Amino acid sequence: MTCYEFGCRAFQKIAAFGRMLWFWKNPKLLRGSGCAGELPALIKSLGLRRVLLVTDPGLVELGLPAPLIRGLEEEGIFCAVYGRTRANPSAEEIEAALRLYREEKCRAVIAFGGGSPMDCAKMAAYCAAPPARKPQRIRGIQAVPLRKPPKVFAVPTTAGTGSEVTIAAVVTDPRTHEKCSVLSPLLCPKYAALDPLLSVSLPPDLTGQTGMDALTHAVEAYISRGSTKKTDAWALQAVKLIFANLETAYADGGDVAARDAMLYAAYCAGAAFTRAYVGYAHSIAHALGGLYDLPHGLSCAVALPTVLAAYGEAAHARLADLYDAADLPASSQSNAEKAAGFIAAIRQMNARMQIPEGFDCIKAEDIPQIAARAVKEGNPLYPVPKIMRRPACEDVIRSLMRDDDRL
Repeated sequence: MTCYEFGCRAFQKIAAFGRMLWFWKNPKLLRGSGCAGELPALIKSLGLRRVLLVTDPGLVELGLPAPLIRGLEEEGIFCAVYGRTRANPSAEEIEAALRLYREEKCRAVIAFGGGSPMDCAKMAAYCAAPPARKPQRIRGIQAVPLRKPPKVFAVPTTAGTGSEVTIAAVVTDPRTHEKCSVLSPLLCPKYAALDPLLSVSLPPDLTGQTGMDALTHAVEAYISRGSTKKTDAWALQAVKLIFANLETAYADGGDVAARDAMLYAAYCAGAAFTRAYVGYAHSIAHALGGLYDLPHGLSCAVALPTVLAAYGEAAHARLADLYDAADLPASSQSNAEKAAGFIAAIRQMNARMQIPEGFDCIKAEDIPQIAARAVKEGNPLYPVPKIMRRPACEDVIRSLMRDDDRL
């Protein structure tokens, strides 16, 4: 073990001890068809009369938040709507949502949509609590503010990020195109409504990409050296559900049972990784997404099998467990063979859902910068099976280029 690796592992052990002191509490869960319709009465019962709903323009255009907004109005609850969240939300968007929250004297936040509205809503609520802070200056592990932030009610419309149960949010700097992760137990929503009827209109490509984001969370949490019995159980459950239901939801978006299973899988994966952390598939995906404006789920789907292969023997035993959890063909294979089989199964599932093996947009001259950002995010925080330095990370990123782009 090099001095660098020793330092990373020491930091991870200290961080694991620190996490034991955090107050961990999953959101109160509503689940099943139409459960989002229960939120207005619940919000009223908590004595809240003015709320901010954060969503994105696509969902507003589709009218998906409209029934919830009507339900709130019928309960006598004023609802301000911030509907301008874009993919990879920036600090400016978070500030705009926070401004609307304060102008309308709101007392709670509803996060409605995929990972981007979730992160925007969570960060706006976090910044609403004193002491006053600027979203641009918040990154990394955060100290607890003097007062708790307003309650966040999460209504996911995609089965991917698991943001409804995580203590994380991601903010993009539009000047540098860098994604920054923020971690605090106070970012976790207080309530989450997993309503499969809100995800049936999700198109196949987004269904596949967000589902692979959830799989990446579950896999990286399970192979993490920071995993526990509890996170292992959540991760294994998520992997089992995703392999059994993702391609069904991809092929038939109206299959409510598959949509429900995928929402719960994303929730379980989120609960696992928010405690065990993720790995280089995620840090590379963040770097690629920030620089080239790629969808996060797509970046994770493409990066995951290559990163898992790069871990080599260090991940074989845990990947063999995932091979069994995914209910892949049983045999007396070794751990190494099962690990290879699991990685191959991910690649095959990607191919069946029209997810490419690499990207045309990656430029050779950008690879050092991408690797530097990925390693900066991953080290020393992520307790990965095998610590990767920048040259090794560059090799992984280079292998994600289309074949003709490598020449």
